[in-house]
Amino acid sequence: MTPERALPIAAPMDRPGARIVMKFGGTSMAGIERIRHVANLVKREAERGNQVAVVVSAMAGETDRLVQLCREAASLYDPREYDVVVASGEQVTSGLLAITLQGMGVDARSYMSWQLPVRTTPTHSAAMIDAIDADVLERVFEGGGIAVIPGFQGVTDSGDIATLGRGGSDTSAVALAAAVKADRCDIYTDVDGVYTTDPRIVPKARKLERVTYEEMLELASVGAKVLQTRSVGLAMRHNLPLQVLSSFEDRPGTLIAADETVEEDGVERTLVTGIAYDKNEAMITLTGLANEPGRVAAIFAPLAEANINVDMIVQSSPTEDQGSRLTFTVPHASLAHSVEALNRHQAEIGFDELQTNTNIVKVSAVGVGMRSNAGIAARMFQALGDRRINILAISTSEIKVSVLIDADYTELAVRVLHTAYGLDAEDGE
Repeated sequence: MTPERALPIAAPMDRPGARIVMKFGGTSMAGIERIRHVANLVKREAERGNQVAVVVSAMAGETDRLVQLCREAASLYDPREYDVVVASGEQVTSGLLAITLQGMGVDARSYMSWQLPVRTTPTHSAAMIDAIDADVLERVFEGGGIAVIPGFQGVTDSGDIATLGRGGSDTSAVALAAAVKADRCDIYTDVDGVYTTDPRIVPKARKLERVTYEEMLELASVGAKVLQTRSVGLAMRHNLPLQVLSSFEDRPGTLIAADETVEEDGVERTLVTGIAYDKNEAMITLTGLANEPGRVAAIFAPLAEANINVDMIVQSSPTEDQGSRLTFTVPHASLAHSVEALNRHQAEIGFDELQTNTNIVKVSAVGVGMRSNAGIAARMFQALGDRRINILAISTSEIKVSVLIDADYTELAVRVLHTAYGLDAEDGE
C-alpha cells in the first residue's frame, strides 16, 4: 500500500527495459481515430521492450458536459452523486483504448480504480490518494500485458467512487508511476512541451527543454494548463522524472526534473521562466466588517469546513462609517458553495454586503532566478501600469509574483509581461 504523501522513489530513468506510465489527456482521447493513434503510441513503447501502464482522461469536453448536467439537476448537488456522474468519462475511454489495443493484437485490459484498488480519502470531488495496491499491476507486467486505468478517480474505504478534482488524471498517473517504481511518467497532451506562455496569445513564446519541479509547480498552480499542481508536487517529492510530450507530433518535449545546476553555460539563469494566467478565479468582497480580533477567522472557517480553497486575500483599512472590507478569491466552480456558506453564517461573521466578481484573471510571473534578483515585482507593476492595467490584488512567493486584474486585459497583460521579462523568441526561432 502506497499513500500519496509517501510513495516509493522511482528508479533511474535510463535503465534497460524501462517501466513507463503513459498518460493521455482529453484531446488525445477525443474520438476513435485519436484513440487508435494513442494505441499505436502505446504499442510502440511495448515493442521497444518497455513495461507499460496507461492512464487516460475523458474525451475532450466530456467532463464539462457531465459537470453541467449535475448543475442543471441541482445547483447545490450532492458531491457523492456528482463523483458518480463525472467519473464515468474516464471509464469509457479506458475501455475503448483497451478494446483498440486488443484489436491490434496487444494483450491489454482496463482496470477500474476499485479493481487495483486506488484508495482515496472520502472528500468527494477533491479526494487525495491514500494508497495504491500495485500487486495487480505487477502481475500484468510479469505477464507482458498492458493495464489501462481511468484517471481522476479512486475508491473510498466505504466503497464509494471519489474524484481527485479537475486535472486529477495527471495525479493518478504520477501516483501510479511512483507506486510501481516506474522509471518515468510521460504526459501526452495536445502541446509538444511547456512554453514560456500560451503560444495562442504570444506567437513568440518559446518551448522550454527543461523546467525545474519548483517552477512547474508554481506555473501549474497559477494557471498553466499543461500539468496539474498535485501531480508536479508528487513527482517532486519522489524525484520522478516527468516528460511532457505531444500526442500528435513525434518530437522532443519538455523534461520536468530536479534543478541540478544553478548556472547555464556559465550565465545565471533567466529571471523569469514563464508567464501564466488563470481565469478560473472568482472574487468575493465582504463589506461592513468590524475591526476586531477573530473576525477574519470567522469568515474563513465555514469555507474551510466546505473544503473550499481561498487564494488571494486583500483587507482594507476600516472607516468610521463603513467598517472594513475583505476581498479574496476562490475557484470559479466553488463560488456558489462559498456564497451559500458565507450567507448561512452572516450573523456570526457580521458583514453588511457580499459582492462577487467573475470577470477577473490572475496573471503570474514564475522563475527560480527571482531568488537572487531584486526588482522582479516592480518590473511587473511598471509594465502593467504603463498600459493602464489596474491591479486588484497581489500575492508573491519565493519564485512567483501574481496579480489579479480585469479579465478584459488578459491577453494584453500576458503579452506585455512576456516582453518585459525578455521571453520573446528571436525571429526565426
